[in-house]
Amino acid sequence: MPTVLIIDDNTSVSMALEVLLSLHDIEAICVTSPDQGLQVLEKNDVDLVIQDMNFTADTTSGEEGIRLFQQIRRVLPDMPIILLTAWTHLDTAVDLIKAGAADYLAKPWNDEKLMTTVRNLIELGQSNRALMRRVQRERKKKHILESQYDVSGFLWQDSATERVVEMACQLARSDVSIFIAGPNGAGKERIAEIIQKNSNVKEGPYIVLNCGAIPAELIEAELFGAEAGAYTGANKAREGKFEAADGGTLFLDEIGNLPLSGQVKLLRVLETGSFQRLGSNKERKVRVRIISATNADLPAMIKAGQFREDLYYRLNVIQLTLPGLAERPEDILLLARHFLNEEKTLDESARAALLRHSWPGNVRELKNLMQRAKLLSNGSQVGAADLALPDIAEASSTGDSGIDKTAIEQALQQADGVIAQAAAALGLSRQSLYRRMDRFGIHRSAT
Repeated sequence: MPTVLIIDDNTSVSMALEVLLSLHDIEAICVTSPDQGLQVLEKNDVDLVIQDMNFTADTTSGEEGIRLFQQIRRVLPDMPIILLTAWTHLDTAVDLIKAGAADYLAKPWNDEKLMTTVRNLIELGQSNRALMRRVQRERKKKHILESQYDVSGFLWQDSATERVVEMACQLARSDVSIFIAGPNGAGKERIAEIIQKNSNVKEGPYIVLNCGAIPAELIEAELFGAEAGAYTGANKAREGKFEAADGGTLFLDEIGNLPLSGQVKLLRVLETGSFQRLGSNKERKVRVRIISATNADLPAMIKAGQFREDLYYRLNVIQLTLPGLAERPEDILLLARHFLNEEKTLDESARAALLRHSWPGNVRELKNLMQRAKLLSNGSQVGAADLALPDIAEASSTGDSGIDKTAIEQALQQADGVIAQAAAALGLSRQSLYRRMDRFGIHRSAT
């Protein structure tokens, strides 16, 4: 049952309020002096305070009420307070409302208005306290994670992200293969880093291969190595990623792009720890921890005959799913401020626009957007106009995902012209990026 503290030297007023509150299932604690009220607040859980403004006979200045209000504010800054007096001074009321008073009512009061205010304030206070308790729990859990594990500077605030980070840390010391699902740009590679840095092979090599960035005809050589002359252009022998990762971790990003022939050989390595370089019959043995990731729907690819089911189950012993940025709203402003690097701040319009956006490109899109906003904004603050997110939202509704010519050129430049990497940064497939390049007149030869 909610509890309201009534501080009023007039017992008839207190009794009337107590009866009114009891009719609405609200408990009242009545005291007659400021000192008694402060003692009650120190020892009891109170949802709302209704306080008089004058406690000494023949006093109408309201100074005693102001002093009590300020004392409560110092001890309990979030406590909702309704000021009640027979002597209404408008300037005093305005000043105290500005200082944080919830309402200012004159005696005699209107029961219906008073109860509406009381109910609303109690509900708001309970909601705020529940939110604060949740925030405190999450901060405590985050602190524990950061103190017990190496989270590699990974930033998060949303509980959905925290669940993934917590599970990644807990699973890191096992030897099982871990599969990370989630959309492009969500941060799957950062989760893989956390797993590696907390694993039993953290002192070993950590090798990353983006299967979507390598031509299909070269992917097997990248994975398993090749002898001289094994394929056109192979002028000398080279080791593959498995050899390089021996005794450590191999992170296979965009595993859905691995061709079927490479899938067969990968399955064999996972089952036996053995493989052969292209152009060689020599068996090579390795011990490698495998982490894989993709934004593709592998079960659908299995049904379509594009991905081996046995390999899928080998890779997917444990699955972590990192939601897209739009599903982690509490991460958005935290990451946006981080990408601004304290060079500029976000004004209220920018914060609202960022929270409204659907983020088809996820964290990569947010990072690129903040880098662009730093350059385009004047002054020390970034506003919604600097983000141009309304245009992005409109383009998204027409299926263009808000990706214009400038964004494509920036992505290509940052990826040193590697189409697969630029497409991944934009949250597109290579084919989709090629179509947009053609539409905007960006020559492929220039990339």
